[in-house]
Amino acid sequence: MKPHEMREMTLDELQQHHDGLVEELVNLKIKLSVKQLDNPLRVRYLRREIARAKTVLRDKNLGARPGEVHVGEAAEGGKA
Repeated sequence: MKPHEMREMTLDELQQHHDGLVEELVNLKIKLSVKQLDNPLRVRYLRREIARAKTVLRDKNLGARPGEVHVGEAAEGGKA
């Protein structure tokens, strides 16, 4: 799913999407550990998709609009 499609979702829908991805990733990791996974690249895809969902969730919680950068956070770079 593309980020712009995620941004069009409500918070509840996006949270459900994120939870579903996490659950699928857990199942794939179990299959990977017992060597029953058909497509190991799916694990990488899911990790990235979860990161996208988390980013959009955080933006929505902060009230950001699409394309908007939080200047204070970006300029600080996490340094204190």
